[in-house]
Amino acid sequence: MRRILAALLLFQASHLLAQDKITSLPIWKKTEEPVKKQDWLINSKDRTAQVYRSLTNKDIILSNGLIKRSFRLQPNLACTDFSNLSNGQQLLRAVCPEAKLTINGKPYNVGGLYGQKQKAYLLNQWLDGLTANDSDFLFKSYRITPIVPYINWKPAANEWASNRQQPTGKMLTFSFESSLPALKGIRVNINYELYDGIPLICKWLSVENKGQQTIKLDKVINELIAAHEEESSVDGNPGNIKPPHGIYVESNYAFNNSMNARLSDQTTHWNTDSTYTSQVNYNLKTPCLLEVYPPIGPGVEIAPGNTFKSIRTNELLLDSYDRDRNGLAQRMMYRKIAPWSTENPIFMHLITIDPKVVKTAVDQCAETGYEAIILSFGSGLHMEDQSAENIIKIKELVDYAHSKGILMGGYSLFSSRRINDEEDVIDPKTGKADVHAQFGHAPCLGSNWGLAYLNKIKEFIKKTGLDIFENDGPYPGDVCASTKHPGHKGLEDSQWAQIELQKGLYRWCNENGIYVNAPDWYFLDGTHKIALGYREVNFSLPREQQVILNRQNIYDGTWEKTPTMSWGFVPLTQYQGGGEAATLEPLSAHLNAYEQLMMQYYGAGIQACYRGPRLYDTQETKKLVTNVISWYKKYRTILNSDIIHLRRADGREWDGILHVNPNQKEKGLAMLYNPSAEKITRTIILPLYYTGLTGQANIREKEGKAVSYTLDNNNQVIYEVTIPANGYTWLVIE
Repeated sequence: MRRILAALLLFQASHLLAQDKITSLPIWKKTEEPVKKQDWLINSKDRTAQVYRSLTNKDIILSNGLIKRSFRLQPNLACTDFSNLSNGQQLLRAVCPEAKLTINGKPYNVGGLYGQKQKAYLLNQWLDGLTANDSDFLFKSYRITPIVPYINWKPAANEWASNRQQPTGKMLTFSFESSLPALKGIRVNINYELYDGIPLICKWLSVENKGQQTIKLDKVINELIAAHEEESSVDGNPGNIKPPHGIYVESNYAFNNSMNARLSDQTTHWNTDSTYTSQVNYNLKTPCLLEVYPPIGPGVEIAPGNTFKSIRTNELLLDSYDRDRNGLAQRMMYRKIAPWSTENPIFMHLITIDPKVVKTAVDQCAETGYEAIILSFGSGLHMEDQSAENIIKIKELVDYAHSKGILMGGYSLFSSRRINDEEDVIDPKTGKADVHAQFGHAPCLGSNWGLAYLNKIKEFIKKTGLDIFENDGPYPGDVCASTKHPGHKGLEDSQWAQIELQKGLYRWCNENGIYVNAPDWYFLDGTHKIALGYREVNFSLPREQQVILNRQNIYDGTWEKTPTMSWGFVPLTQYQGGGEAATLEPLSAHLNAYEQLMMQYYGAGIQACYRGPRLYDTQETKKLVTNVISWYKKYRTILNSDIIHLRRADGREWDGILHVNPNQKEKGLAMLYNPSAEKITRTIILPLYYTGLTGQANIREKEGKAVSYTLDNNNQVIYEVTIPANGYTWLVIE
């Protein structure tokens, strides 16, 4: 009892220190909230992150003029306000712990206050009456630091990128310790990173073991938000009741091979809250409690002197139900916190490593304006082969490409293959290397073979000088029950350990200037590009069908991805069957289809895998490729800018997209297509709000003369356009 009382006195003293320290912060005033509603998606230059204090010194406040998050410091720390300043929405209805940890099999709260009787809303006058629980981790101190880049990105000098700046802002760290003897020496740090210029905050925690005993961290919930419900549902279950809308959550623990963030998400859980007894749902099944945690584990041990770092939870506040606006916000998030995803080299997929063919392809790339070659699947490249002969052969090809100013990359398959019973992932039900992985058999990344694979890939890249790494797998959703693999201890930590190993490889690539194409959603851990989204067998369909299908893929795949985050596919040679009708070879015989496919991909700012042995076969084909690439480079900045979706391709009427960028000379560029056999003239609406233009817009068709148009009250222009048969046109807005 004496030891516990002493510990409590120590915490009271630390609270007083924090109270003294807080007086050095500026006082939050209502005037800190934006008066002029300047749309941050058009201009957010003055929205910088700052830390404030309340007038009473009881609260610390984190805000950038777009969002505000407030924390009551005593008798324990708890978030009491999470507001979207753009529309005045309050997200919180009740206080929660800052985090929940399960250590050595026992659950503990980190921070939090108790005694709120009504969980439907929170009044400020209630805060002084809330109490702490001495068995929780208690607030000790805080510190404020500039945001440090999560990845020390090394952009390649010759790779195009629309953003080469790492994000800036403030990080507010709250430290907690426990008075319980079993947790002596365990410190939990809750970190909030608030970025400049965007209503986005990143929350993550670390657990430091400064004690004498190893602890096991079974589970980590690093975010809890009791949010206001989205709808009033008297009956129903969480699966058919809408979760709260005003916040988009994405962590860096995502996988599913689905090519989009929502389906890749593994950690966002909208759970029910049984303590919210005044909700209208009779069975208390409203999904209004956000909890963020990995589905399994982590199940890791933290030895004395070591530190565990959690997933990073990014919380983006939304102010609209408009799909394009919310998509723009999400894409702005990637541009801000994953700037490497704005790199976008122009590349082709080469289907052989025959030196003669490779060098010819390099020459063609240099002559037409392409910037990179990826030695594709089926090319014969074997990056696991560490023999001197293999290294020398590939290095010579890479050196030749570099001599011509061309980047060189390579493909490596990890999953969808069997190694042996010892190295494959072990089924927890049978204890054997059965077919239970996402793609049948798969090796465990934590096995001896898997760890060796990681080292071989790094060594191959370093010795050959490759610039691009295209990885097919691994898929860390695969769990492994082996207790003999050196990279993990057993089933409980197998998923966490494998994904950490994989992300470690991608971060290494990123920090060493290696561009990464990966099949899963690892943008927040250093990858650059993922597939746009497609069905492989569709590339065996006739060319004229591929043209329409690809435009549908482009339209559907760019609601949440920027153009630079995506890659498409163009089978120059046969892929998945289909014969002559499905391919472009011989290229000179199918120039119209070649041009159409190139223009709709480059017109969307999306790189496609032009998979074959060459880019051109005749001078006429060379001229076509060169002209398209020259056009793309002329408008590269606006074409790689965000997309407003005008009309989806259906093969019956015109379709199109509109690129917008208020910070460039070309404020917009619309790509319009006509799938019919006759030219058409249509009156279309161009929504120019996100170009930043007001009053007037100068619009020209292709390279014609610009005409001035008056924007209506909705910042729209009504425009009459003629689109050639089975063709396209573009409009430039300045």
